[in-house]
Amino acid sequence: MGKQRKRVIAGEMVSPPRRDEKPPAFHRKEKKKKVDIGKVFINISIGLCIFSLIWFFYALYMRSSLAKRVITLHPSPPVLDANSSSAKVSPERFWGSYRPQVYFGMKTRSPHSIVTGMMWLRQFSDTDMNLRHTCEQGDRLPGYGWLMHDGMTFGVQEIRDHDFTLTTEFVKRMGGDHGGDWTWRITAKQHSSAPQPPVISLMFYAAADTQGSLEAHVEERNRLASIAGFSEELGNFKISFRKPAAGELSNAKYASYNYLQTVSPGFEKLTDIVKHSLNRRFVYSPPSGEKRHYIAVDTYKPPHHPNQQKKADTRKESDFLVHQVTVQMPFQIEVLFESGSFHNRPNQLVGSVMTEELQRRKDDFNAKFEKTFGLERKGFSPGQIKFGKAALSNMLGGMGYFYGQSVVQSAYNEYPLLYPAGPLFTAVPSRSFFPRGFLWDEGFHQLLLSKWDPQVSREAIAHWIDLINVEGWIPREQILGDESRSKVPAEFVVQRNENANPPTLFLALQELLEQLSLNPEKVESQPTLPFLRRLFPRLKTWFEWYNNTQAGPQPNSYRWRGRDKDTNLFLNPKTLTSGLDDYPRASHPSADERHVDLHCWMALSSGIMASVARLLGEPHQQYELSHRLLSDNNLLNELHWSEQLHAFSDYGNHTHAVSLQREKVYVPPGQPRHQFPVTRLVRSVRRAPKLQYVNAFGYVSLFPFLLHILKPDSPQLEYILRDMRDSNKLWTPYGLRSLSKADPMYMERNTEHDPPYWRGPIWININYLAVRALHHYSITEGPYQEKAAALYEELRTNVINNVYGQHVETGYIWEQYSDTTGKGQGSHPFTGWSALTVLMMAEQY
Repeated sequence: MGKQRKRVIAGEMVSPPRRDEKPPAFHRKEKKKKVDIGKVFINISIGLCIFSLIWFFYALYMRSSLAKRVITLHPSPPVLDANSSSAKVSPERFWGSYRPQVYFGMKTRSPHSIVTGMMWLRQFSDTDMNLRHTCEQGDRLPGYGWLMHDGMTFGVQEIRDHDFTLTTEFVKRMGGDHGGDWTWRITAKQHSSAPQPPVISLMFYAAADTQGSLEAHVEERNRLASIAGFSEELGNFKISFRKPAAGELSNAKYASYNYLQTVSPGFEKLTDIVKHSLNRRFVYSPPSGEKRHYIAVDTYKPPHHPNQQKKADTRKESDFLVHQVTVQMPFQIEVLFESGSFHNRPNQLVGSVMTEELQRRKDDFNAKFEKTFGLERKGFSPGQIKFGKAALSNMLGGMGYFYGQSVVQSAYNEYPLLYPAGPLFTAVPSRSFFPRGFLWDEGFHQLLLSKWDPQVSREAIAHWIDLINVEGWIPREQILGDESRSKVPAEFVVQRNENANPPTLFLALQELLEQLSLNPEKVESQPTLPFLRRLFPRLKTWFEWYNNTQAGPQPNSYRWRGRDKDTNLFLNPKTLTSGLDDYPRASHPSADERHVDLHCWMALSSGIMASVARLLGEPHQQYELSHRLLSDNNLLNELHWSEQLHAFSDYGNHTHAVSLQREKVYVPPGQPRHQFPVTRLVRSVRRAPKLQYVNAFGYVSLFPFLLHILKPDSPQLEYILRDMRDSNKLWTPYGLRSLSKADPMYMERNTEHDPPYWRGPIWININYLAVRALHHYSITEGPYQEKAAALYEELRTNVINNVYGQHVETGYIWEQYSDTTGKGQGSHPFTGWSALTVLMMAEQY
């Protein structure tokens, strides 16, 4: 029990405290106060610790959540059903030449397809190894490309090697449940200049993915007669290799046969496997002629690298079979694929049956081409019409079906991540150099393809938009699968989610909307309308992503992210995200920049968003408001018109007083120079930058005109038309050059090893937009209507004549053209946006 407190009774005298004592009550209160402050301090400290821990774990959670967003797909239902490309849903498009990276090959539109293809090898040549398989500019072929291709049922391609030509043809025939049958026919003819008939080896192969199996059926003389196969997508099937003949109805020719049966860890290894299986021990012994050793496939022995640590390949190996036939020209060979589910086959698609079916498809193609583009009615020559058919066919034959994962990274990821696996059905810019999907290019591709087959465009657009993530970002370069990745330098593989690309798919959507408007009474019954309904939720997010991530420093201004950061090494830091790469922007990248081309892309996109929303009965007022604001010529002039330059310009921290100079390295007297670093070209800045309009006149300056943002009576339009026609600026006899000849950056290298790209050469996609814009202003009433009409005729003629002339001279359509000679340059064949020449010929904009 505690001590009992002493009670004080009222009226009782209490002795006063001594002077040397503190009053007990006062002492107790002070002590209590000190204890309370300490407790408060402790409680605050504990609270701060708890709050810090909560904030720390919340920050970790948020960072983890933000880090995952880059690989989190958009939550709305995909535009395409999961099985939309399957044989049951789309049998007529299931098989196709969807391997644009090889000279000739076919596969299905499925994630795990059996792939088929062809390689060839010239025997007894001076070159020891000249195996052809994947399209390579280093092969230096005089020409190759599709002459006819309808995108679905047949194709005719011509491959010109140095002294012979291979013509590859295929025809498909529907039947059964797995996409039907197809037949290849390869015809080999020597050139008249060849000293003697060449002997070549054709190698036809089939390779299974992890889900398929292949079984060889070998006859006498080591001849692989056929392959029996099975896969989940194809069921049972058979591939038969017919014997070579001198012609369709001729007797079989003498040939030597070899075959290879092995396994492959991936399709990107097929060429290497064949190369490392080749052996010279075989003898070519025709009935009349000398016996000679030739090169043929033999046992495959993987290469051994004793000094290189071999990475463990965890991929499952799959069956790989090669049939080699070695024969002297001329000859013809057919390869036949037959589906096991095609039970009521009337006859085999070979010989005269194949010839008749092929001719019927050619006649249909020719009739549809004229109906669609009308080049004959417009008076073009047979040679020009053949060129137009080849340009279209190469884009259709350049459609690829890819499946795999992009490598992506955001600011919240320490290391790159793998994007969710997905398919992409897309055209490719160049079979040799860019055999993959590019967001910037695809909108231009679909302008042409939508005229030929709107269904192809709807599917391609849907595949791209289905790759969008929850943020609204689409990786701008699609490098899907190991085969695609093997062709791309490592520094370009990782895609970063702050980086945009011009939203050119809106151009393709604009075309589909215009096709709808031609038959307004049938809008509800057209397949484009349900397509747009499924597309719209993702399209909204994509549009908002541009608005949120690419906004500029002032209201309604825009700025490309992703400019090169190491300004010391570049004459002008590149802006790859704009699609115009090294086109001169502000010399010193900063957050103060405003980019006129992106402003115009957003003006165009907002208008199309408003049209789509209105058509679907969705809220459209906000898009219309954005479109009115961004298209307001007064705002455009305020943000981007330079009175000093009389041109539309970017704005930023800029000086034009820059140059590349050889850096100085001090070498002490008596010391050998080779022991010191090699000097580099680095940027020298002679005058400090300041915020101002960028003094570059070229493609970027034209964008308000190119995308029809300028009003027909705009005074700025007069300046553009005048400067565009100036031969000291953009005008050439071959098309508009990308940068004014008077510009300090004209044809200047960006680094020691980086030649000019968008600093002078002629690009056909921008010239198409210019011809299209001139046509628009020539048929729209305004003070510059006649001037636009005259320039339209002149520029259209110049571009068509030069692209056609270079095709005749070189055998190729090119990535770009010299502004001084008109000669094709860059990658080839480039039948991506350069094929828009066909639309200029047809005057379809």
